[in-house]
Amino acid sequence: MLETIKKSLLTGVGLALRSKDEIEELAKEFAKQSKMDQTEAKQFLNECQQKYEDAKQGFDKKIETAIEKILKKLDLPTRSDIKLLNQRIDQLTEHLNDKNQA
Repeated sequence: MLETIKKSLLTGVGLALRSKDEIEELAKEFAKQSKMDQTEAKQFLNECQQKYEDAKQGFDKKIETAIEKILKKLDLPTRSDIKLLNQRIDQLTEHLNDKNQA
């Protein structure tokens, strides 16, 4: 039963939607109620923090991918498209300045 509760607490989506402080408080409360010793509690807290970071990074990546897909469907330029265009404009401007100086 304890292991099931622990796994439930560590689910990715639930962690990604909570703040880091909330996760730490939940882990501390769980450790206290389950009567873990200090070493187990610290290990559990570290595990919760790592799972939180992993879930957050995965969630952020999914959001980024979804936004990129939406931009492509809307046929809007991405940041990299704009960066390439700016570089091209800079090259053309430099080329024109060189021609005007010659």
